[in-house]
Amino acid sequence: MDTTDTKHLAEIGIALSAEKDINKILELIVEGARRLSTADGGTLYIVDPEQKHLEFGIFQNESMNIRMGGTSGIEIPFPPVPFEVHGHPNKTNVSSYVALTDETVNIPDLYEAEGFDFSGARKYDEASGYRSKSILVIPMKNHEETIIGVLQLINATDPETQQVVAFSPKIVGLIASLASQAAVALTNRKLIENLADLFDSFIQTIAGAIDEKSPYTGDHIRRVTKLTMMIARKINATREGRFASVHFNEDELEELRVAAWMHDIGKIVLPEHVVSKRTKLERVFDRVLLIETRFELIKQLKQNEFWSRKVQLLDAGQLDTAGVEELEKELEGDLGTLRQYEECVIRCNKSGKPLDDEDIGRLKEISQHTYRLDGEEHPYLTEDELENLMVRRGNLTLAERKIIESHASMSIRMLSGLPFPKKLERVPEYAGGHHEKLDGTGYPLGLSADQLSLQTRIIAIADIFEALTARDRPYKTAMTPEKAVRVLEEMKDNHIDADLFDLLTSTDLVKKYVEQELD
Repeated sequence: MDTTDTKHLAEIGIALSAEKDINKILELIVEGARRLSTADGGTLYIVDPEQKHLEFGIFQNESMNIRMGGTSGIEIPFPPVPFEVHGHPNKTNVSSYVALTDETVNIPDLYEAEGFDFSGARKYDEASGYRSKSILVIPMKNHEETIIGVLQLINATDPETQQVVAFSPKIVGLIASLASQAAVALTNRKLIENLADLFDSFIQTIAGAIDEKSPYTGDHIRRVTKLTMMIARKINATREGRFASVHFNEDELEELRVAAWMHDIGKIVLPEHVVSKRTKLERVFDRVLLIETRFELIKQLKQNEFWSRKVQLLDAGQLDTAGVEELEKELEGDLGTLRQYEECVIRCNKSGKPLDDEDIGRLKEISQHTYRLDGEEHPYLTEDELENLMVRRGNLTLAERKIIESHASMSIRMLSGLPFPKKLERVPEYAGGHHEKLDGTGYPLGLSADQLSLQTRIIAIADIFEALTARDRPYKTAMTPEKAVRVLEEMKDNHIDADLFDLLTSTDLVKKYVEQELD
C-alpha cells in the first residue's frame, strides 16, 4: 500500500467516523471504495434486520451518471437479494454468496465466469448499453465478526489507458480494509441511533405512564411537548424583533424536546388521590356522599324527635291541634334548613365557581351545628371536611397544593440523577423550571427573570396554555383559546415572557395548535 493509498484510506476513515447521517455514511463507503479502486460503479448491500436478504443501499455508476439510494432521494428499483431460494442457500448470486460464506470474490470478466448467475447483470447491460466486466465483491464485517453488508465494485479502470481491467490483489486488500472500517462505523452509528430510539421511546413511555396515573390529564405531556416545539421552530423562522438573532440548532431542539417530555416526571411519585382530585372532598372517593348520608341521618333523627315529642304530649294529655301544628312547623323548618345546608355543601364541593365570603360564612355556620347519636355529640361537618370545602378557588387545600407543587422539585432531583450526555445536560433545568415566574414568585426555586432561560420560558407558556384549553379535565371547564389568550395577557408582565406571548398571539401558532389538538 503506497503513501497515497494510505492517506486516502485514512481520510475516508476519518470521514466515516465523523459522519452522523447513515445515508451519507453509505455514500462515503461506496465513493471511497470507488476512489481507491478506480471502479466505475459500486453497489452497497445491507443485510436486513431479520437476516433474510440483502437490501440495496447505494447504487452508483460514474460513466452512466447514476446515483441512487442514500441522500439522492432516488429509490433503487431492484428487488432484495434473498439468502434462500426454494429452501436452499442462494449461492448462485455473487452478493448473497459473499454474505453467506464470508469470502471475497474477484472476477476479471463476469461474462466468462462460472459458478455464478450473472443473467441479471447481462440483462441490465443489454437494456442500458453498458458492458459489465471486472467485479469485486467483499463482505462487510463489524467488530463482532457479524456480516452486516456487502460491497460490490464493478469495472476497475486503468487511470492511464481508461480501459477496464481486473481488480489487482493490492486493491483487494485495500478495499477489504476500507470495508472493515466502514462496517464498524456503520454499526456504531446504527447502535447510537438505536440507543437514541430506545431512549426516546423510554421517555415517551414514562410520560405516558405519568398521564395515565391521572385519567384526567391523559394527553397533557404530549400536547405540551408539541406546542413547545412549535414555538421553538417558530422562533427559528423569525427574522424580526427579539428572536431575530435566536436560533436553536438540532442538538438544542432535541434537548428542549426531551425536557418537555420530562417536565412532569416528578408527578410519578405523587399520591393519585391528590393528582386526580376532581372535587374538594374527593380522596379515594368523593366524601360528599358521606355528608349526604349524614344529613339523611340527621333528618331521620329530627323526625324521630318529632314523633317522640308528639307521644310525650299525648301521654301527658296535652296534645291538641295547636300543639301538633307547632311541632310540624318546627320539623318542617328544621328539614328545610338541613336541605339548604346540604345543597350548600354539594355546591361548594364543586370547584367550578370560586367561593365568596357568604359561602365561607355559611359553611362555618353549618360546622357549628351538632347532632346526637347513641349518646354522643357529632358536628355536621368535621374539621377536615370544613377545611376542604372552604378552599376558595380550585379543589386543593394548601397542604395538597404543596404536594402537587413538589413534583417540580422532584423532577429536578430525578433528572439530575441521570447521566445525560453533554448535549442534553440542561434537561433538568428546563424541565424543572416550568412553574417558575419572572417575578420570582414561582416554584420550586423561586427563580427570577434573569435566572430563567428562554427554553424554560417556552415550556412554561406551553404548559399554561395547554392546561387552560385542555378538554379532558372534569374538575374544570376548558377555556376557549380566546379566553386562554386573555388570561396569558394578564400574566405577561410578571409571570410569563411577554415576547413569547406576542409570538404566540401574533403568528399562526395558536390557530395551528387549535386545529391540530382542539378541533
